[in-house]
Amino acid sequence: MSEADRRRQVIEARETDLRRWSDPAQLEAAWEARSRAVADFVPAGTRLLDIGCGAMALERHLPFGCRYQPCDLVARDARTIVADLNGGGIPAEAVAASDLVTMLGVWEYLYDPDAVFAALAATAKPILCSYCATDLARGLDRRALGWVNDLTLQGFVDLAGRHGYRPAIVRQIDGLQCLFKLVREPFAPPPPRRRVHVLSCLEYGNFGDRLGFHLLNDLLPPQVEVSWSPLVGLTEIPDGIDLLVVGLGNSLFGRLLNDRLLAATRKAKRSIGIFGTQFRPHLDAGKLSALLDRLTHWYARYEEDLRLYGRDRRNASHLGDWLIDAFPMAVATEDALLTIGDEVLENQPMDRTIQQIQRHRRVHSTRLHPLLCALTSATEVSYTEQASPRNAAVLSGKFRAMLMDVFEQSHPPASFWRVDRERVMRYKARVRANMDGLRADIARLLG
Repeated sequence: MSEADRRRQVIEARETDLRRWSDPAQLEAAWEARSRAVADFVPAGTRLLDIGCGAMALERHLPFGCRYQPCDLVARDARTIVADLNGGGIPAEAVAASDLVTMLGVWEYLYDPDAVFAALAATAKPILCSYCATDLARGLDRRALGWVNDLTLQGFVDLAGRHGYRPAIVRQIDGLQCLFKLVREPFAPPPPRRRVHVLSCLEYGNFGDRLGFHLLNDLLPPQVEVSWSPLVGLTEIPDGIDLLVVGLGNSLFGRLLNDRLLAATRKAKRSIGIFGTQFRPHLDAGKLSALLDRLTHWYARYEEDLRLYGRDRRNASHLGDWLIDAFPMAVATEDALLTIGDEVLENQPMDRTIQQIQRHRRVHSTRLHPLLCALTSATEVSYTEQASPRNAAVLSGKFRAMLMDVFEQSHPPASFWRVDRERVMRYKARVRANMDGLRADIARLLG
């Protein structure tokens, strides 16, 4: 009698082929490749029960720290749990003690895979297994191979599904078989993809815009794809944008308020602004009003911005200077005066820049957000207000607006004054709460 005929006889009698699996020569060397592929899906430190362990090739490829427990129809070594899934069922205690059950080349030999799935489902353990489905392994004499059931790929998935298992991973690992990771966790469909486009001055070495890049990303939901355009020289924005973000906590001023910006807000489904204003005497209030009309909401940087341009608007609120959230409260240690100028625009590493500022007890700055950073650490600070390139008598006004926001009073430029740390901490807390609201608003706007 041929080996193929002998296997058919065993199957007709619905017996487990103990003779075959007791012969080490029947453990094919080709199965090593399958074990190697499966090991890529096993986390380090896993307690793994390998049902149908065979030559235990999987153990050789497991990552660091895994605890391997072999299980088979016959003992492969002293550790092996002997179990016949066609007779005595699964080794329930060993399954319960594991993090993951592997079953490679096992399901094809089970007369009642439904009962085995039911027993495994009672433990709720994830399963990493292979199966040679009829629609992949076409033209094979399954009985001559000793395979006792005939499931399609979908049939195998449906069988698992009847016992609460869903496929977290399905991979075809060769021409005949698929690898499945089956879990009994509820299926959470991926959130719908959303597209956000940001208009900013990020292309410059501007300290504030570069920090705003990170703050915005922290507020966006994980399914968002982000793209960027410069505010200076703005042309077209992409089609299909779900949310347009105007600004990253920077200032809008004359030349940035133009028809191209208004056209961009008309093109997006929804739009928000995160910005303040500067050089207000030169600001086109009509264009700014038109922009605010188009925005779903304006998160004004300072209270002064809101009072001047957002008063009585239902789509405007005070955010505060959110860049302060990027600066931890710190205690300066160096007495030497630190003077900050336009060199901060030179794309220096931001973490090193923040650390350098926060080391100094006395800081003078000609740039807005380095001064804001200094408020979280310095004892005394001063500033030089920025003048308009068109008219030196017209000042930006943004330093005063920031000081009013934080301290409810301004300080004259070019003179040092003592920092009220308690007010800075209260301001940080208020801005953080407003940012939490902004995060929730963005999630709502993106559905």
